[in-house]
Amino acid sequence: MTAPARTDPGPVRPPGGLLRHRDFRLLWAGQAVSSVGSNVTTVALPLVAVAVLDAGTFQVAVLTAAAWLPWLLIGLPAGAWVDRLPRRSVMVVCDLFCALAFLSIPLAAVLGRLTVAHLLVVALSAGAARVFFETADQVYLPVVLRPEQLPEGNAKLQATQTLSYVVGPGLAGLIAQLTGAVAALVLDALTFLASAIFLLRIRTVEPRARRADRSRSLRRDIAEGLRFVIRDPYLRVLTVFGAACNIGLIGYQAVLVVFLVRELRLEPGLVGALVAVMSAGGIVGALLATTLGRRCGTARAVLIAGLLAGPPALLIPLAAPGIGLVWPALGGVLIGLGVAIGNVVKGAFRQTYTPHHLLGRVTVSVHLLNYGTMPLAAVLAGALGARYGPKTAIFVMTAWLALTPLILLIGPIRRRRDLPAAPAAS
Repeated sequence: MTAPARTDPGPVRPPGGLLRHRDFRLLWAGQAVSSVGSNVTTVALPLVAVAVLDAGTFQVAVLTAAAWLPWLLIGLPAGAWVDRLPRRSVMVVCDLFCALAFLSIPLAAVLGRLTVAHLLVVALSAGAARVFFETADQVYLPVVLRPEQLPEGNAKLQATQTLSYVVGPGLAGLIAQLTGAVAALVLDALTFLASAIFLLRIRTVEPRARRADRSRSLRRDIAEGLRFVIRDPYLRVLTVFGAACNIGLIGYQAVLVVFLVRELRLEPGLVGALVAVMSAGGIVGALLATTLGRRCGTARAVLIAGLLAGPPALLIPLAAPGIGLVWPALGGVLIGLGVAIGNVVKGAFRQTYTPHHLLGRVTVSVHLLNYGTMPLAAVLAGALGARYGPKTAIFVMTAWLALTPLILLIGPIRRRRDLPAAPAAS
């Protein structure tokens, strides 16, 4: 099947690379500000729950679960819908919806009506919008860029997203320290509005979905995407690995703020700073990913990324006040390094390897398992934390994360230097 026609996004290798590509710069800027806001939320929302509403460990973990639950509830149909709709329009609507959702929290706080239930509704609603936004985003990038530009584009987007893991928590901690955690969510809402403005300025005309695609049953479209992932030996292993890895990652992150605030007695500013430092390794990983994949091979880069993201997690439970904060910082840096390398390499692989007409459904099928385990992990970590304490919960989750690279040894990846460019059937 031939790829759909699209407008010319510019020369294959414009002077200055993708920095000279106007539409990519706008897409990049929109994602950058939105990612900063989202990562403000990862610290600000738990801080609001703990410091303002005196929520317990399990309640805070459920907040994390609510943000990821929509991948289980609407993930599969969302992929089929995105394949039928204009992707940029979907992303703009999601940005505007999230801005309104997060603005409702400071408004409720001013009126004296803020509750944990309100936070849960906002987390769930924003999570649903995120399902559509991230799926559309993965499919829209190959419309803006040529296939040979995707590795550079993914690397730049991943580097910026990883930088937001540093900037967002740091801003959240600083704002919470100076003006209160609720005020940090105003910044989050503004970043979503800015993202929508950047996206609206993109000129690339997206090809319309074919009428034949629109007439197909939604159930058939969903099944087609799932079958492609399940039957493909590379996507299957990478998806299972991602799902298992996210159990450990989200599990320890769901109770980390509670552990730092209530057991280590850290101030909000220091909590934000520590989370930011733990995320810093991802910046280096995103910058190195393309070079590592080219020199060592993309399949080997995936294996290296898994080793970096797994065993170093065991350093995080060693956290203690003072000099003992070095251990979670070091562990987080190494995990971020591995996760960023893996995300860049796997993202570019999936976008070029998957037939374009299936990309939305394949993306959301992969994310269904990758992200669908996250609410379960958060609830499990919350239950462990409520029963045995946050530190025990973090130890269990990081021990699981340390073992996940073994999954990559199953299947053909361990025998190859590079991941294939196309499915064997084609």
